[in-house]
Amino acid sequence: MINVTIWNEGRHEKRDAPVAAIYPDRIDGAIAAGLVGDFAITRVTLDDPEQGLPQDLLDRTDVLLWWGHLAHDEVSDDLVSRIQQRIVAGMGLVVLHSGHHSKLFGRMMGTNANLSWRELPEGDLERVWVIDPAHPIAEGLPPYFEIPASEMYGEPFDIPQPDELIFLSWYSGGEVFRSGCTFKRGRGRIFFFSPGHETFPIYHDAHVHRVISNGIRWAHQPHRDGRILANWHRAAPLHPKP
Repeated sequence: MINVTIWNEGRHEKRDAPVAAIYPDRIDGAIAAGLVGDFAITRVTLDDPEQGLPQDLLDRTDVLLWWGHLAHDEVSDDLVSRIQQRIVAGMGLVVLHSGHHSKLFGRMMGTNANLSWRELPEGDLERVWVIDPAHPIAEGLPPYFEIPASEMYGEPFDIPQPDELIFLSWYSGGEVFRSGCTFKRGRGRIFFFSPGHETFPIYHDAHVHRVISNGIRWAHQPHRDGRILANWHRAAPLHPKP
């Protein structure tokens, strides 16, 4: 059983009627409903107590999913630091869509993660190419799948060189984007996946559910006990022999 916590900012669903109509159970609800795997899922939002992630919940989370957009600056630096400590100790992180501009993703990347973008009212066709079909996150997917209405994310994307590039998106305007890539930080694994704009029903798509489910399994490391590893960096320093 993988303990998955889905952190959703949750503001669009409150203030924007079109988003609430697409996601009546919030974005985190749509993601949770489509996940396929042996997952114990907890759903939280920014407006929950302790911004959704009290330490006891964070300590028992194997993989954290992160979706944010409107209120990146409201997330406390203390919370970002506590999540960072859990990641380097072995917790997995899956960052979705506009989470690329979150404090958390910026902290883990060490860059501003800026990108090119275009938002059309009717959306843009996004074709997601599987360029590493042997990767576990690509398991069960066709050579490509299409999202009929999406927000265009394009290069340049200001991130460090990914450890692995799994998906490359192409849009009807000819733009391309590194839409699915992985990173390792300390003992933890991070997967970024870009499709997921709030005004389109992307999180009802079966292929997107498959990608996120696979990403959770990849980010989870069952041989690592995060409760033990949480203090690994505090061990006594090693001293060379005189």
